[in-house]
Amino acid sequence: MFRQMLNGKIHTARITRCVVDYEGSLEIDPELLKEANIRPYEKILVANRDNGARLETYAIPGKPGARDFCLNGPAARLGKVGDVVTIMAFAVVDEREAESHRPTVIVLNEKNEIARRHN
Repeated sequence: MFRQMLNGKIHTARITRCVVDYEGSLEIDPELLKEANIRPYEKILVANRDNGARLETYAIPGKPGARDFCLNGPAARLGKVGDVVTIMAFAVVDEREAESHRPTVIVLNEKNEIARRHN
């Protein structure tokens, strides 16, 4: 049997931009993607703490070091600048791996800087 497990998570990220006229996705600082063990173009689930919206999209790398989180395309209608979101990526693991699997989690502060890490 296989299980879908949380693999990487960015918690309390603040949306910095929203661009409706775009193909769609969530633009994320690639340094933060790497810290959270999320790969560019990987499928992600985004939960908006401020309005309850949840969306499935993919992560695209933005400008390194910018600490930007930009909702693009239709996703831009599900949030606004300043909204706090949680970004999650999942992995499929077999039953044996699931026993010891631990996700990589980063928690951001109000400036989208890493405040804490969990493994």
